[in-house]
Amino acid sequence: MNELYKKTFGCEPKEIKRLAGAGSNRQYFRITGNDGSTVIGVKGNDTRENHTFISLARQMHGKGLHVPMIIAVADDESCYLQQDLGNTSLYDLIERGRKNHDEWNAELTAMLRTIIGDLPRLQFLTADGYDFSNCYREHEFCDMTIRWDLNYFKYCFLKLTGITIDELKLEAEFNELEQTLLSAADMCRTCCFMYRDFQSRNIMIHDGKPYYIDFQGGYRGPFYYDVASFLWQARAAYPDALRNSLIDIYIDALQPFHKIDAETFRRNLSYFVFFRMLQVLGAYGLRGLHEHKTMFITPIVQALTEVLKFDHCPYIRSLLTQVAAMPQFLPHPAKGRLVVRVTSFSYKKGIPDDYSGNGGGFVFDCRAPHNPGRYDEYKQLTGMDQPVIDFLETQSAMPEFIKHVYGLVDPAVETYLRREFTSLMVNFGCTGGQHRSVYCAQHLAEHLAEKYPDARVELWHREQGVRQTFN
Repeated sequence: MNELYKKTFGCEPKEIKRLAGAGSNRQYFRITGNDGSTVIGVKGNDTRENHTFISLARQMHGKGLHVPMIIAVADDESCYLQQDLGNTSLYDLIERGRKNHDEWNAELTAMLRTIIGDLPRLQFLTADGYDFSNCYREHEFCDMTIRWDLNYFKYCFLKLTGITIDELKLEAEFNELEQTLLSAADMCRTCCFMYRDFQSRNIMIHDGKPYYIDFQGGYRGPFYYDVASFLWQARAAYPDALRNSLIDIYIDALQPFHKIDAETFRRNLSYFVFFRMLQVLGAYGLRGLHEHKTMFITPIVQALTEVLKFDHCPYIRSLLTQVAAMPQFLPHPAKGRLVVRVTSFSYKKGIPDDYSGNGGGFVFDCRAPHNPGRYDEYKQLTGMDQPVIDFLETQSAMPEFIKHVYGLVDPAVETYLRREFTSLMVNFGCTGGQHRSVYCAQHLAEHLAEKYPDARVELWHREQGVRQTFN
């Protein structure tokens, strides 16, 4: 990077500062010259990806579109220098408005109108004369790219939730959705650049104007997808009224490039929104459910809320309705309310994940008290049934065990209430998650709900599929 800068500007840089990483393996540096001017240096191990970005940036800049200007490129395309667009993204503006309780102020909504009005120009002028063989990996929206995203949703989200799936029903709806998308795409995908990740984090605000970045994943495809990506971004959470007004602006801006009536556009768009939200759930599921990054749980909740507004694919919607009812995906209560999540589980299936982001909590091993599951008369029952309760309270050490549990958990709840903490987990595990752990979780939840009415108690018998909420 230093050598490329010297070769370009004829002098050593005054400072090279590495910037926070992005979603890819590229590394970003802000390079300051002796005169105080700055450029962004980009270093990436994947030269094919670098080549795509550079070729697209030059094509777009040459068409007068607001993208970072490419200043210099290494001979092997392993690194390059580009225009410095500063540090403020559209997402930053949205977050700033939220913090100031002026979320959709006139300045921000005017910027959103400018951006959505820019989008048809980005899509069609970029495609005009561009050699799509330069694209990174895929060259065109097709059955393969659709199926890749649907399987991403299936394996990185649905499967990780643990719900039971009828594979034949799911594949049938995948096939139906794929054909609907391809039919809608046929009218426009040959002459349009599909940005693919057109969302608020990829739009920088520089000199009061929007500039567009991170488009190297795009390829030839339908314009609907980018509208869906932008207006249904889970983290942005645009109000419905604002979203609808922005769709009208897009349709008007689209007409010089592609004539289409509003009814047809909105009908086709709804399928692309549904499809895009499934892909988003796959991406967030990979980060939140597989990699256990709790910051992605809230976006999952937001995405579930949006996708369930649509009537498409009834079987997929039925699966997502089940997922949305799981404790980790329930909307958070009002700030300041303590939620105690009490769960019974089987050690064979692992300790429940903490999705609050706080970590910690209690995990009690209930396998020491005598196990009623060893006897035939109790094998079909659970710790919620009276015969099992009687057994545990008269023929095991369970009464003493649960007494000690109360002695540990009660002071914690009292401290959390006093300090206005909002989340506490208490987990009970046994061999099968059927008798002893269920008994303990049920009794603790009822005990806490009665003793601490200011706390909300959420009970989940994980292996039994039973949920209760108290207070």
